[in-house]
Amino acid sequence: MDLQRWVEEAAARHAVPGAAVAVWAGGELFEAATGVVNRDTGVATTTDSVFQIGSVTKIWTAALVMQLVGEGLVDLDAPVRRYLPEFGVVDPVATETVTVRQLLSHSGGFDGDLFEDFGRGDDALGRLLEFMHTGARQVHPPGALFSYANSGFCVLGALVAKFRGGTWEAAMRNHLLEPLGVSHMALFADEAILFRAAAGHRAGDGRVLPRWQLPRSNAPACATPCAAPRELIRLGRMFLADGVAEDGTRVLPAGTFARMLEPQIDTPDLGRRGAVRWGLGFSLFDWDGVPVAGHDGGTLGQSACWRLVPERDVIIATSANGGESGAFHDAVLAPVLAETAGLTVPARLLPPAEPVPFEPDRCVGAFESPLVRFDVRAVDGGLEVTATPRGVAAAVDDEPVTLRYVALGGDRFVAAEAQDGVHPVAAFLHDGRYLFHGRAVPRV
Repeated sequence: MDLQRWVEEAAARHAVPGAAVAVWAGGELFEAATGVVNRDTGVATTTDSVFQIGSVTKIWTAALVMQLVGEGLVDLDAPVRRYLPEFGVVDPVATETVTVRQLLSHSGGFDGDLFEDFGRGDDALGRLLEFMHTGARQVHPPGALFSYANSGFCVLGALVAKFRGGTWEAAMRNHLLEPLGVSHMALFADEAILFRAAAGHRAGDGRVLPRWQLPRSNAPACATPCAAPRELIRLGRMFLADGVAEDGTRVLPAGTFARMLEPQIDTPDLGRRGAVRWGLGFSLFDWDGVPVAGHDGGTLGQSACWRLVPERDVIIATSANGGESGAFHDAVLAPVLAETAGLTVPARLLPPAEPVPFEPDRCVGAFESPLVRFDVRAVDGGLEVTATPRGVAAAVDDEPVTLRYVALGGDRFVAAEAQDGVHPVAAFLHDGRYLFHGRAVPRV
């Protein structure tokens, strides 16, 4: 496998400052790295460099929850408030009925991107839960729709912390990192400085971002962990070994991984390249008729892609710190899975050669979430969508971005121009009540 060449060529083609990749195939670990972890310092990227893993963190949190399920402490179909009375959202019915299973499968229905900064203390997560009582509006009824939700995994992190009698980070260390033998992973910035840590870079001009980390209140969802790609391979190997670590330590009850891969909810169709269903924490793909599982992650100028092909005993973890990172991950994933698993990764959706008719009245209007406002208007042959960042997103990219979208049919639209090296896809669901781009953003 010519992994080093693939990584170097992909990073150069897509202006990625630094990247590291690890692959498990044929019972062997392969690693490659290129570029620099920080353009300001010029420190070279190595295979043991740590990158922020973003939402791949959700798999770790899901595993902690499934440990509780295996111990008989948590019932997936019980309301969250049975175990966490301090949980609550604006809607009183949702407060009493949202289940653990719904949070794991992103169908709780309340605002999913609540990145309020409550400082770096151990109380940050608890203060976010307090905020949710008045700050987490209900977007759709629980269980009615898939809508990606960071805040749901923050609640799950608080659930884990309550049962384990400490912080989410302590539970991570005691119940996953140490039993797995993880060595190159950090949960705090003051741990990350002990490693060769990557800095995020702006996608446009390649400058180092002035802020390194998202608020600790969102740690169980995505905000703070960073790891070398080999540690994501280690996690994946535990799943493929039915919950057993490399040294024989049982980390999850037998059968847990299979249970996590059981489809819980279908995702709106944004193309065969994306997840078609969601399990208990895992995004589920169907590539070449072969089940693939995994998760993606993105933080401030850093991104990760993690895929498992259980039937082929193949795992890949890719990390990048800027540039056209979406296209970079694609460019590495395709040849690796072709050679190691015999899979063809489906192509992403592209603008059609010929215009497709659509009904603009179902699309035009304003849609708003805590992180972004979309203003949609009809133009010749398509839609003009202006995304205005809000909250923590505005602190990173404070300028609105306007893209032209063209119809694909079936209420789906694709951007005429690429962003992050790929063409974003959106759909208008439930007669235009929601603009869906992984998250269901309600009409204002």
